[in-house]
Amino acid sequence: MAKHKAKTRKSVSKRFKFTKTGKILRRLTGQDHARMKMTAKKRRQGRQWVVVSKPDAKRIKEALVS
Repeated sequence: MAKHKAKTRKSVSKRFKFTKTGKILRRLTGQDHARMKMTAKKRRQGRQWVVVSKPDAKRIKEALVS
């Protein structure tokens, strides 16, 4: 019986960006609804990508292909 090729989990790959240096980026939380209550500064900051911590990055890499 032949081994099967591991498939990428699309739900994980769509939520994160991967840089050339190996860092993983994510979006800020709390940006889906009720944004009118936020200050303009908070809304602007919500558009940015944030670097994921190393322990979380390890878990994301494991979840990406399994």
